[in-house]
Amino acid sequence: MARLIGWNRRTDKRKKIEEEQPEESLHLETITWGDLTWVNIEGPTERETQYLAETYGFHELALDDCLSRKQISKLDVYPGYLFFIFHFPLYDKATRISSKRQWSAFIADNLIVTIHTGELKTLVALFRDCQANEDAREEFFSNGSGFLLYRILDRAIDSYFPVLDKILSLIEDVEDSVFDEDVEATTELSILRRDIITQRSVMFPTRNIFIEMENKLKRYSKVDVTAYYNDLMDHTNKICQNLDECKDIIEVFKDADYTLATYRINRVTRLLTIFSTIVLPFLIVSSIYGMNIPLPGGLQRGEWDTFVVLLLIMVVIASAMLIFFRRRRWI
Repeated sequence: MARLIGWNRRTDKRKKIEEEQPEESLHLETITWGDLTWVNIEGPTERETQYLAETYGFHELALDDCLSRKQISKLDVYPGYLFFIFHFPLYDKATRISSKRQWSAFIADNLIVTIHTGELKTLVALFRDCQANEDAREEFFSNGSGFLLYRILDRAIDSYFPVLDKILSLIEDVEDSVFDEDVEATTELSILRRDIITQRSVMFPTRNIFIEMENKLKRYSKVDVTAYYNDLMDHTNKICQNLDECKDIIEVFKDADYTLATYRINRVTRLLTIFSTIVLPFLIVSSIYGMNIPLPGGLQRGEWDTFVVLLLIMVVIASAMLIFFRRRRWI
């Protein structure tokens, strides 16, 4: 009875707020089907968090976390409701790197509140589908707020598999680049490695939250959600395992690229060193006889015999060095 009185008081506050500040001025939309209400907020501001605090009595610390963009994924238990923070990766086509985006959810009896920036397309699409389709509302709303949250998360996880396929495809392309001497693969490796790190920072904390969720959401679901969340965990584990494999593969490719680059540099350096060594006798002999002092065999009178002898001396020394390098298998 006390709980019902408290809910009625919050409902009266909500009506009073709506009279003072029309709901359309707030960035929120609601869907009610049966006894379940879904409140969806895109681009939250302090006005929306104040509305939630006065209408539903959510804790101010949880509402502050909704406005912050630097929170970690977590699950907080409050009297009468649960508060979640999740992340999802947003891919930037210009930089070809993903960045983390945050969305939050409150789960209570007959109530779910989702707060996000509007960039989580699966959540937006599901909300629009429920707005427009009676059958969708019956399917998603009939089993309680905990089951509706499962549906939201299930769609978000399923939408991640195309992202994972894209990463695997890029890894195959990078593999070809690493072993192609005419292609510079270092930049591609760095971009892909950074993207995988971001994906891991999103999915691994999310998996930890899923482990905690199952038992805590049972009271907010009208059906047994164990099998559903086990399936969700299976999908998440597959994603995390694939990301681990991608990370290991990229590390191997990075080492291989560094090794091959070092080998190519050493090969060029070796050839240049051999060339310099072969040319060295020519430089020494020509430098000695290029001095403006009388030397034995000098060319003061322009004699061809002495010039040919000097050339032969240079060729003999260079040939001897080539033979020596060959026998040592340096060339």
